[in-house]
Amino acid sequence: MAKTTTDDLQGLEQFESRTRRFFVVWLPLACFVFVLLFPFYWMAITAVKPNNQLTDYANHSPFWVVGPTLAHMKYLLFETSYPGWLWNTMVVAVCSTFISLFASVFAAYAIERLRFRGARVTGLLIFLAYLVPPSILFIPLAFIVFQVGIFDSKLALILTYPTFLIPFCTWLLMGYFRSIPYELEESALVDGASRWQILTKVVLPLAVPGLISAGIFAFTLSWNEFIYALTFISSSENKTIPVGVLTELVRGDVYEWGALMSGALLGSLPVVILYSFFVDYYVSSMTGAVKE
Repeated sequence: MAKTTTDDLQGLEQFESRTRRFFVVWLPLACFVFVLLFPFYWMAITAVKPNNQLTDYANHSPFWVVGPTLAHMKYLLFETSYPGWLWNTMVVAVCSTFISLFASVFAAYAIERLRFRGARVTGLLIFLAYLVPPSILFIPLAFIVFQVGIFDSKLALILTYPTFLIPFCTWLLMGYFRSIPYELEESALVDGASRWQILTKVVLPLAVPGLISAGIFAFTLSWNEFIYALTFISSSENKTIPVGVLTELVRGDVYEWGALMSGALLGSLPVVILYSFFVDYYVSSMTGAVKE
């Protein structure tokens, strides 16, 4: 009798454990995955749907496609300026990311490793600068862009994107540089190394995961930026993907949904590929640097 009662209690505990795990872990995880992946699924099926299935929900399911077609992608790639928009976006994102990382490395190293008076306040001010909405900054930046004479050029975006990329990358690298042991730097100073040698041969090799993480964030923000690209670019051949897809594929009240979703899908692939290649470095940068 006692053995039966014990078995029943164990079975009840296992049942409660499974039930609790389902509601605490699996159900929230399933909801999160659904919310995260459903927009990409919707983009994918809309990009290959024939036009007669896009709005005819009485005869066709909105969640599935019958007889997929590549006509929308063909129209996007060969009958619009999308390849040029893709190239413009790539050039702007790569150049802006490089400039931002170059400046952020020096700023973060100076604030975290040189220990000058007011370093913490400077770091806080840099972080607060990142919190300033771009919708406020683009007005004075537009005046500067017009005065310098780089309006309607990729250079206008390359030089203005670092205004919000450098504060973020600096703040991110500050936290990563802080986790690198000071003993390594002190040992290098004892051996006669200069600050430049310490930065290039000691700190940066150990900070590769942090640099990649900051680079991924900067590249993603540059790739998806909309307000500055809409304000500073007017000609179709110089537009980036976010602006070009919206302004050129929406004509009045006519939305070319197939081409729009194809452009959004193709435009998201470079970022997805970038994350997939550097996911290990990205995760390691989120979990810490060198342990003492």
